[in-house]
Amino acid sequence: MKRISAALLLALAMAQPAWALTLDEARQSGRAGETLSGYLAARSQDSETLALVQRINAGRKQEYQRLAEQNNLSTADIASIAGQKLVGRAAAGEYVRGINGQWLRKEADSGQ
Repeated sequence: MKRISAALLLALAMAQPAWALTLDEARQSGRAGETLSGYLAARSQDSETLALVQRINAGRKQEYQRLAEQNNLSTADIASIAGQKLVGRAAAGEYVRGINGQWLRKEADSGQ
């Protein structure tokens, strides 16, 4: 019985990262949203959401810096271009921060 319990605990410990909040889950649940700055912003202030936002934004910053160097642009220019695309591509039901700084929930396209 101890052997099964130890194996179960080991399996649970290894599977824990699968329980971590994903970017899609955070966006779909409204815990985080895209901004025109090119960076993700937390709408919920819990530690799991804040950690995810920090991790995603650190990766984005590195990528923006790389692209800026390749294209002779500023990192801010690249981030702004990416922000416009990310806000535009947000799915229905997800939150985006508008130019006025207010959160807006994207609605489904009417197809017109």
